[in-house]
Amino acid sequence: MELYKDIKLADFTYDLPDSKIARYPLQDRSESKLLLWKNGEISEGIFKNAVSHLPENSMLVFNNTRVIHARLYFQKETGANIEIFCLEPVEPADYQPAFQETEKAVWKCMLGNAKKWKEGTLTKHVEIEGESIKLKADKISQNKNSFEVKFTWDGGISFAQIIEYAGILPIPPYLNRETEQSDEKTYQTVYAKIDGSVAAPTAGLHFTDEILGRLSEKGIKTHEITLHVGAGTFQPLKTDSLSEHTMHHEKVIISKQFIRALVETERKIIAVGTTSVRSIESLYWLGVQIENSTFSQNSPEVMQWEPYENRPAVPVKKALQNLICFLEKTGKNELQFSTQIIIVPGYEFKIINGMFTNFHQPQSTLLLLIGAFLGNGWKKVYDFALANNFRFLSYGDSNLYLKE
Repeated sequence: MELYKDIKLADFTYDLPDSKIARYPLQDRSESKLLLWKNGEISEGIFKNAVSHLPENSMLVFNNTRVIHARLYFQKETGANIEIFCLEPVEPADYQPAFQETEKAVWKCMLGNAKKWKEGTLTKHVEIEGESIKLKADKISQNKNSFEVKFTWDGGISFAQIIEYAGILPIPPYLNRETEQSDEKTYQTVYAKIDGSVAAPTAGLHFTDEILGRLSEKGIKTHEITLHVGAGTFQPLKTDSLSEHTMHHEKVIISKQFIRALVETERKIIAVGTTSVRSIESLYWLGVQIENSTFSQNSPEVMQWEPYENRPAVPVKKALQNLICFLEKTGKNELQFSTQIIIVPGYEFKIINGMFTNFHQPQSTLLLLIGAFLGNGWKKVYDFALANNFRFLSYGDSNLYLKE
């Protein structure tokens, strides 16, 4: 019997009063509260002192993705407003080439007010550094709740510039407010570099340049990976049974240098955020695929239930070494793959020893991930936070979970 089929979603909920949801971040992001869970013991502190709680032999892993201005608003001649929410590129399928396109690009999108856009071309004029650009959108196809939309424009401007000027930064719907100018800074991590996410890896929002400097002073190693966060990340589960839930796919980029560091290090691996957790743990399963000759060289992918259907006896170092050998044989310096992995109670963590994270929504896949790491201890953590005025969700307070 697969363990995940026995999981009751009702066991992963809690009462989250609206007053506990942080609508805005603190002015100084490092002044957030920090809930420390260490081998079952809970204590409270301030995030700016988080470095003092980390073992000196730690390696922190950050997701350096950057949130794009994914929301584009068009108005039809009838006056109807249509929202196009860009999720991920289709043609070209990779993010960087898609952002560099200067005439056309096809994206997978969600549509707001879709019923009012049955056919025809939508047009929007975009002012970019004194030049007026005409942006056109045509609906190509529909797949359940998503659509493929073809964008065309003139002027030799990159698509990255188009959405930067024409789009709006998306913030989580549970904040129940419109995006404000302050979000442009506060909803990005200070180390954000690679465009592609439609939601921030929020565990990293608490870090400042000063705190990053303190990590170096303490001798703590840091590495960066890239997972472009999709819109499905923070969605509550909508099925009665976990086995009926379909996880979203997310694109990941991880360097050969980092994989080699994982093989060679004896340090404690601390993931900053659940996106980093999912990325790092996915590496093991890709290495197992190579061992079992099921690895797809052209489109590597970790499927949702792979860890539960396949219980291999492949050592972690061997699995990671398999990936290094693949990259060296193909002359690549980085591994690009897609992960659909869902981490739920019963999952055996292969690589990470701890994580920074925020407080998550009831009945969300992220809360299930926390339950996988903490066991039933997640309930004590959340009860403690609610009783001690912690701030919840994306702009809320931080958690650090450590296992020896």
